[in-house]
Amino acid sequence: MGCLTLLLLVILNVRGIPCVLPLLETLPLAGHKHRPVPGSSHNISKNDPGVQNAVLVSTYTFNNESNDIFFFRVYAIKVAQIQIVKGIKYVLEVTISRTICRKSMSPPSLDKCPFQPEGALQQMFNCHFEVWAIPWKHWSKVTSFVCHPPSRLLPTGSEVARR
Repeated sequence: MGCLTLLLLVILNVRGIPCVLPLLETLPLAGHKHRPVPGSSHNISKNDPGVQNAVLVSTYTFNNESNDIFFFRVYAIKVAQIQIVKGIKYVLEVTISRTICRKSMSPPSLDKCPFQPEGALQQMFNCHFEVWAIPWKHWSKVTSFVCHPPSRLLPTGSEVARR
């Protein structure tokens, strides 16, 4: 509870006015911007250096656990969130795409690997990554990830009939 809210509660109680705390919490107080609740996650810039590092760690983890012969790299970052929890937890929603670089080639850097052109070898996944980082120890780890192919629209009845 903020100091101004607490002060308002004290003033109202002294004057014998009944307090309804949930109602008071929703009132905007002059000069105060909405701040995230400590410990909750909130959106962060996709260009933040910590986000970029978490994306890189996530991509390497995906590639290390994938049986694909090609490397994947991030095609788009859809959502980037941060939460402070004994370090920093990054929650990322990204699209990754297969590159033309084979894992046997060991590329110098994933960003130098072009994406597969449209065709049979092109493949994309939508992924949810959670990365726990302790920046002051230069340490980060992917704690969970789930990837699935992008949703495809189901054909309508008339499209099925034409096949």
